[in-house]
Amino acid sequence: MNPELKLFKTQLEDELVNILRYWKENTVDEKFGGFLGKIDHYNRVIREGSKGVVLNARILWTFSIAYNFTHDRQYLELAERAYHYLVDRFWDKENGGLFWELDYRGNVLNSRKQIYAQGFGIYGFSEFYKASGNKDSLWYAIQLFELIEMHAFDPLNGGYIEVRGGKWETLEDMRLSPKDANEPKSMNTHLHLLEPYTNLYRYWKDERLRKQTIGLVITFLEKIIDPSTCHFRLFFGEDWSVRSSITSYGHDIEGSWLMYEAAKVLDDHILLEKVKETTLRMVDVTMAEGMDTDGSVFNEKDNISEHVDRDRNWWSQAEAMVGLMNAYELSENDKYLVSLVKIWKFISEKLIDRKNGEWFWRVDSKGIPFDKEDKAGFWKCPYHSSRALIEVLTRIARNNLV
Repeated sequence: MNPELKLFKTQLEDELVNILRYWKENTVDEKFGGFLGKIDHYNRVIREGSKGVVLNARILWTFSIAYNFTHDRQYLELAERAYHYLVDRFWDKENGGLFWELDYRGNVLNSRKQIYAQGFGIYGFSEFYKASGNKDSLWYAIQLFELIEMHAFDPLNGGYIEVRGGKWETLEDMRLSPKDANEPKSMNTHLHLLEPYTNLYRYWKDERLRKQTIGLVITFLEKIIDPSTCHFRLFFGEDWSVRSSITSYGHDIEGSWLMYEAAKVLDDHILLEKVKETTLRMVDVTMAEGMDTDGSVFNEKDNISEHVDRDRNWWSQAEAMVGLMNAYELSENDKYLVSLVKIWKFISEKLIDRKNGEWFWRVDSKGIPFDKEDKAGFWKCPYHSSRALIEVLTRIARNNLV
């Protein structure tokens, strides 16, 4: 037994408990229902912070998978809370789908149907179905799939349009967030459709869902991945003309394992072999270009100016853990395990907030956290970190490493 890996496993188990405890003890909104919309860097509740559907769907997924992994009923109860709030407040009972944003009291602020967010609804509802056996939850997941296919799928060029309005009409502003390009298609939305479609297929063996999920994997292989660099291209026109010059290292390594996971769940052996080669190459490129000597992952690179943003975001480090573990499983090359333990050391020493709990949003190149970022908020959530811990722990057990 490797004592270093045994300690590593114990630390991951402890941190999973810590993260879930943080969200249980700090984010439940006892006054207005559901979960709080915003907690700042110093753990101060911003009472009037709005409630975003992405955060709430991710909370549903997190506590559902936590229950499925641990069988601890406190997590199922929190998942049930998230489920009911999504259905009661975020679900558009007139037009279908999930509203983008509510105020802190639960009133609709923005009814737009961002396809990225509908995908996270599928992710949460499908995992809650497994946790609870609630058939209505599976129904909501299927309804979201049908709505996405009806209103966002591009039958001419393939892939999915970024957004529709509250009544599923066309919008001019397609941006997921202010920092994103206003383009009709993006890597990010496709990645976070591949993820929930894969999860839904685990529990609903529908042939059209299977076909569309295969189509998403092929879209990544043929349209989104730059064949010369093996990096994701980020934004596109409707005809898949490239409209970006940025490399996102965290998305590259996250996508590497999500693509392979999709092909595995689909049980498509031809596709699996194609994806395996690409997966390992993407991880190797990220390790060579996007990782510092301490194992941490840089944010991004502008390929025109060649400027590298060396900030370390919490989610990039979490996804790198799974990408490295997946690469080890595929290759049995110990270099990936060495890198995995190294990045965990960085997370443990620099990203985990030992005073107030949870992980900092990001730290700079010297490991100093930014204090203007949320601890919990519209985008800051428990899903990347908890998923990384659960995935790595599951794979450690599967490979008898400890």
